[in-house]
Amino acid sequence: MLFRALLIATSMLAAAPSLAQSRDMTSDTDPYVWLEDKDGAKPLAWVEAENARTLPRLQNDPRYQTFYKEALAIASAKDRIPMPSQLYGRIYNFWRDADHPQGIWRWTSEADYSQPAPQWTTVLDLDALSKAEGKKWVWKGATCLQPEERLCLVALSEGGEDAITYREFDLASGRFVEGGFVLPKSKQGASWLDKDTLLVSRDWGAGTMTASSYPFVVKMVKRGQPLEAASEIYRGQPGDQLGTYAGVITDGQGNRLVVITRRTTFFGGETYVWTPAGTRKLDIPARTFPEGMVNGQVLFRTSDPWGKVPAGAIASVPLADVEKGTLNPTVVFAPNPRQSVDEVVTTRDTLILIYNDNVRGRAAVYRPGANGWTAQPVALPDNASLGVASADYKSDHAYLTVTGFLTPTTLLPLDAAAARAGAPVKTLPAKFDASGLQVEQHEATSTDGTNVPYFIVHRKGMPLDGSTPTIMTAYGGFEVPMLPGYSAITGKLWLERGGAYVLANIRGGGEFGPAWHDAGRMTKRQVIYDDFASVAKDLFSRKLTSPQKLGIYGGSNGGLLMGVEFNQHPDMWKAVTIQVPLLDMMRYEKIEAGKSWVDEYGSVDVPEQRAFLRTISPYQNIRKGAAYPEPYIWTTTKDDRVGPQHARKFAARLKEYNLPYLFYEDTAGGHSGDADIEQGARLQALQMTYFAQKLLGPAAD
Repeated sequence: MLFRALLIATSMLAAAPSLAQSRDMTSDTDPYVWLEDKDGAKPLAWVEAENARTLPRLQNDPRYQTFYKEALAIASAKDRIPMPSQLYGRIYNFWRDADHPQGIWRWTSEADYSQPAPQWTTVLDLDALSKAEGKKWVWKGATCLQPEERLCLVALSEGGEDAITYREFDLASGRFVEGGFVLPKSKQGASWLDKDTLLVSRDWGAGTMTASSYPFVVKMVKRGQPLEAASEIYRGQPGDQLGTYAGVITDGQGNRLVVITRRTTFFGGETYVWTPAGTRKLDIPARTFPEGMVNGQVLFRTSDPWGKVPAGAIASVPLADVEKGTLNPTVVFAPNPRQSVDEVVTTRDTLILIYNDNVRGRAAVYRPGANGWTAQPVALPDNASLGVASADYKSDHAYLTVTGFLTPTTLLPLDAAAARAGAPVKTLPAKFDASGLQVEQHEATSTDGTNVPYFIVHRKGMPLDGSTPTIMTAYGGFEVPMLPGYSAITGKLWLERGGAYVLANIRGGGEFGPAWHDAGRMTKRQVIYDDFASVAKDLFSRKLTSPQKLGIYGGSNGGLLMGVEFNQHPDMWKAVTIQVPLLDMMRYEKIEAGKSWVDEYGSVDVPEQRAFLRTISPYQNIRKGAAYPEPYIWTTTKDDRVGPQHARKFAARLKEYNLPYLFYEDTAGGHSGDADIEQGARLQALQMTYFAQKLLGPAAD
């Protein structure tokens, strides 16, 4: 999954806005462009005033403190599963709780990890580091040198931004390396070439970052060498959407492949093999990328057809052929129309494949041999979501997660050599009362006849009269699937109080592979919004809920979805929560990392795409005098991916039109709102208080 993470005609509007209200706004004509100054004094004063209006409304509700305490207790509980990371023969884990709100990085032995109460050794305490350095450091992971040296690059973000600082850390001593590698704050990526050499993409100075704020110049950094002396090994172009990064793929037999991926678009690009002699471009489709290697077989995942390899498949090519540029791929796994690849993880001798079949998890182990690849399914619970928590490329031992809406997450050991899962190592204790609850999967028919699946979690015997308070979410973009999972906070704060929960698997996501995603890209995007509305209409027709009892929420691209549904179907929702959203689609390319998403949304520089974006852009399509539900819009100041600008401007336009709204902007947390556990609990409690006010009614005296 080397580069996979480099990861956010149709029906007319319900009511067409007037020309004056839907005009294209430039920086000269947009009255709220000043709110795009993310950290400016005037915009922050506006934010402070809006927060002062919204917070008392929600926090003075007597239910808020209950929601907050319950959410905080769940997030800080010490009986959660410490998810493993196998490294250097140990189990490492990053952990937050009430005593460590910023978090600690720690380790235990493989043998001790399987015990009920492992003995952990802390190697890095972010709370102590933050206090000592006067910064709110947020953990963003670690990149460790393989195979033997215990050196890692620790990625730290100040306040949760996407921009990070890398600092070299010695796991043996438990200290940052004095005089070691330090890569100052930037949107960047780094890989170990050897213990004294890094391959780094970052802001090297003027002209080295794309218009969407990603690095496109890869340099080799030597130990003890100042960054100014780093030698360039590859350069993309300023017009690339996502940047250029280098990575090292290693297998259990010691084979290595250094690849450079230039992301000319969000989903596609060019892949190069690098050696000290230079680079060689691979002749592969634009949306095909290497994912790992097993026994000298390089694995590729593709979203485009590649010879006899269909889109959405996994294929392999011998390392020697990749190095020579002779690529004749062999199909490892080809999905059917209702399947999609979720995870591709390698061990010493196997490939662990996690895939979805009609939005239900499946696992199989694949082995290369003289006659191709052989597969063995792994027997695991049905009607669940699966994942690989950790795998060790030096052995065939891994850990799998199994979870469902009502099933607390379970961690299982996997013997990949035998394709057999063992007895649970850890199980999350139940965090809410699931007795009397049930899960159903239904399908709605969208406007073009497509069947769109969705899940609903509700009480058994619920009255089919539309009276059940229900919250519904979806994402619908970037080929990201929305899968069943155990949400302790949703269960505790909402399901226990009699509410129902709906997850819609609309187009634009990855539930059924690239085709499901491509069906809603760019100017075809209206089907995504039609799918979501069709699921709601199906809920109404089954009398599972009603417009007066339905609330919806989504974040980021899902926040755009909420903004569109707010505009296009205001009569279908009683409550709409819009989280860290895109909302001004006429200027999104000029805000934070917006230009990197042209491959998903289209560009205002292309007339056909501009015309379509005008029809959906929530900010431009707010209508004076319309009967909208009162939305709750929240964002974070530190978000340097989507940015708070969209949410601010949307709220300002609602205020101008004298339309009801609630707006809250948290000052930390980045795009994920993950600065610490307290912030997450606060955001959850505020949102649930809003839904309670709208869907459950006034608090009891």
